[in-house]
Amino acid sequence: MTRTFASLRHWRRDDRPGSFAHGIHPPEHKELTAHRPIERMPFVDALVLPLSQHIGAPSRAVVTVGDRVERGQLVAEPGGYVSVALHAPATGTIAAIERRLHPNGQLMDAIVLHVDSWATQRVLAADPVDPATLTEDQLVERIQRAGLVGLGGAAFPSHVKVKVPEGKRVRAVVINGAECEPYLTCDHRVMVERAAEVIRGTLILMDNVGARRAYIGVELNKPDAIAALERVAPPGVEVLGLPVKYPQGAEKHLIKAIFDREIPRGGLPIDLELVVNNVGTMAALADLFDRGQPLIERVITVSGPAIRHPKNLLVPIGTSLSAVIAHCGGLLPTVKQVVLGGPMMGQAQKSLDVPVLKGTSGVLCLDRVEITARREHPCIRCGRCVEACPMFLNPARLSRLVRYERAADLVASNLRACIECGSCSFVCPSGIPVVQYMRMGKAMVRAAEKAAS
Repeated sequence: MTRTFASLRHWRRDDRPGSFAHGIHPPEHKELTAHRPIERMPFVDALVLPLSQHIGAPSRAVVTVGDRVERGQLVAEPGGYVSVALHAPATGTIAAIERRLHPNGQLMDAIVLHVDSWATQRVLAADPVDPATLTEDQLVERIQRAGLVGLGGAAFPSHVKVKVPEGKRVRAVVINGAECEPYLTCDHRVMVERAAEVIRGTLILMDNVGARRAYIGVELNKPDAIAALERVAPPGVEVLGLPVKYPQGAEKHLIKAIFDREIPRGGLPIDLELVVNNVGTMAALADLFDRGQPLIERVITVSGPAIRHPKNLLVPIGTSLSAVIAHCGGLLPTVKQVVLGGPMMGQAQKSLDVPVLKGTSGVLCLDRVEITARREHPCIRCGRCVEACPMFLNPARLSRLVRYERAADLVASNLRACIECGSCSFVCPSGIPVVQYMRMGKAMVRAAEKAAS
């Protein structure tokens, strides 16, 4: 039987926050940008807005070529319940609706917006709204129509988390400020510079889901962020310093560290009467209700040893990577790879002609020292991947099953529990790209299930 907070004396463990088993400690490399204030990225000549920027169904365009749109205006509506709207990040003219290269490497439908260089670029924002005056359904719809998604990287539609399923209840919300990926400091700077908005969004979320308490988990390598949040946190909102370990930011491991409780296999945080969200998402939620601004821009970290001027930037959605890199002084000759996201879970890019998305947390420019092509050697059965895996899987065995294309055995060995954190690949002395095998295995399982249906 699943234990919930109703059966606990306290909603949280009595001692200081603990940690989770396994995991790794990669070099942090956060000193490049940790103390660099957020700068606003200038508008570029054209923005490319893929209709698929989130988990779920793509958005549906509601504009046509030649339409003039204002900054903040709706350009695409949700394509289903698990989908969100899309808005113009700048005032300009719709130049095309066509297939463009997506950061995932595929050609996908996108709206191309030519930016009006003479416009004031003021946001076409609605009046502030008191969320307490809205019904639950109205608030959920407003969040969906504002295009809000999780800004921690997964880009899961925010309104889905705000809607509490029938028969469930929420005792506490958990706000993720761990930011455990090396190099990334965008959440760090949001917490330092926009602490009041993070708390405001947290209070809106608490009120809507009926939670009595909130816990903001921040790794201890961000003392200025912890101090900034503590200065404005009201009673009922607790800021917790967490031990530094990767992948602390995964919601299952964040919950384990704070509450010493585990989400049931195949379950969700709501099964423990919790809702988990990112600090950046909370600031965006405050912007929506207090300023009427939809999600049209986000903070990203541009860092790495192969970029001339590392920065934290507030970037309009749809800005190309090439423009972002140029604004940061350009690449050094030693560049070897550009990664969208963090080095552990991010995606290497084959082209810089792709846009920043709602879920883009960083642009990492890595050199030959950081990215060294390793020859893959046979597995020596050392067990390091097993010791590192925070999901208690056997990555070595799973990768062998992938090689032999044994889809049924992959399912039986709980491959779906893999969060693709990359800890296994990081510790492998044989240079085996284990996490890539995990991704191949999931695709193999999906193909086998589709063929059997």
